Amino acid sequence: MISTREAQREKRVVALSSVGAAIGLTGIKIVVAVLTGSLGILAEAAHSGLDLVAALLTFFAVRVADKPADATHNYGHGKVENLSAFLESGLLALTALWIIYEAIHRLIYHDQTIDASIWAFTVMIIAVLVDYTRSRALLRVARRLGSQALEADALHFRTDIWSSLMVIAGLAVVAIVHRWNLPAWLGQADAVAALGVSLIVIWVSIRLAKDTIDVLTDHAPQDIDEQIYKAIQSVKNVTEVRRVRARRAGNKLFADVVIAAPRTLTFEQIHELSERVEGAAIKSVRLKSPGSEVDVLVHVEPTQDPSETVIEQIHYLAECQGVHVHDVRVREVNGQLEADFDLEVHADMDLQEAHKIATNLEQTILQDNPHLRRVTTHLEAPSASIERRQDVTAQHPAMAAHIIKIADTIAGKGSAHDVHLYQPYLSLAGNTQPTQRRQEELDLVLHTLCEPHIPLSQAHLQAEEIQRALRQAYPDLGSVVIHTEPPEE
Repeated sequence: MISTREAQREKRVVALSSVGAAIGLTGIKIVVAVLTGSLGILAEAAHSGLDLVAALLTFFAVRVADKPADATHNYGHGKVENLSAFLESGLLALTALWIIYEAIHRLIYHDQTIDASIWAFTVMIIAVLVDYTRSRALLRVARRLGSQALEADALHFRTDIWSSLMVIAGLAVVAIVHRWNLPAWLGQADAVAALGVSLIVIWVSIRLAKDTIDVLTDHAPQDIDEQIYKAIQSVKNVTEVRRVRARRAGNKLFADVVIAAPRTLTFEQIHELSERVEGAAIKSVRLKSPGSEVDVLVHVEPTQDPSETVIEQIHYLAECQGVHVHDVRVREVNGQLEADFDLEVHADMDLQEAHKIATNLEQTILQDNPHLRRVTTHLEAPSASIERRQDVTAQHPAMAAHIIKIADTIAGKGSAHDVHLYQPYLSLAGNTQPTQRRQEELDLVLHTLCEPHIPLSQAHLQAEEIQRALRQAYPDLGSVVIHTEPPEE
């Protein structure tokens, strides 16, 4: 994709080339109009003069619109393009009224002799060729970069082609009248052509004014909302697209989107979802306008997803109340569900307050899920401090070997490895030597191998079996952690 700086440069270059072309055409048309006395060419000269003003407005508007957002213009300066196009439409309308007045005056009083010379035809043919080349260049850049100002200029100059052709037709009729001595009233074809040019100018100015007013008043761009809506609907975890609003400012499109997503997603998952939604919206806009600058704001609202499990529901409701639960178990008893889990509270909290928190959570879960008949919590007060431990495995080689033997009996020979035995440091009087604790007060960490493709539930059951066997052999062990892992490839 083209960079922002390259896009700005290309817009300025094509706008500046339009200014140069307008200067050349205006000068030529004025000279030929004076020499031939053609009101049609004079109208075209005035039209080209207006083209020059419009091209200058567009050039300066593009320069200003490309300025980045600042403290006074938080959304950038893009609407300067639209404001310049609105002023251009007003100038077009005033010029058209003047041409209509002059044409009607000439049709009534017949006070002008027209010289339909070869120079008149030459300058108009040159104008057609220049306008055609200029409109194509402007339209190509406008569509690629999404610039409404350049697109308006392209439309403007394309209508110049038709108006120039109409003037050529009027001059041709005048030349035929003079050559074949046809009725004099046919010689007024030039004035009629000028009226035709004026009608085209009025039509262009009205159309241009409507488009610019739509942007200045934040009218929703045609089909953009629906385009973004369809693109976002296909994004995973978007359960509902609740609102899409879009508006343009110059060549920029701003959109704000409100979606619903499963309430069980984590903060990181919500952020990642927002980025995917933003990317989908930008991609959908650029399918129609590849060079458009798009700014999308995504707001995510939590909602209960139909696929949400009871366990996910309990975790979510606990987090909403600022507590954490683990070891959630759900069972079906006589066609109804029961749940129990461990609820973690602060260690220094008194029992009455902890029980109140547990009761509130239980009631919330029962109200949220009518299929649950009973909810039971087990209060836990996990320590938030870091425990200082000393690895004493080397001091208990026989015990470590026996632990491996017990684990291998259950998990298979050679499965148990990486045994670690820990005991606390003595922190009294700055002494950092390990305390002389009894053997049963040691903490244990053990790694065992399991088949890589067995279900996790089966690996968990095997770890529990090893843990029970170890506690039976060493009843007073402290914490016992069994880490299951597949063999290394």
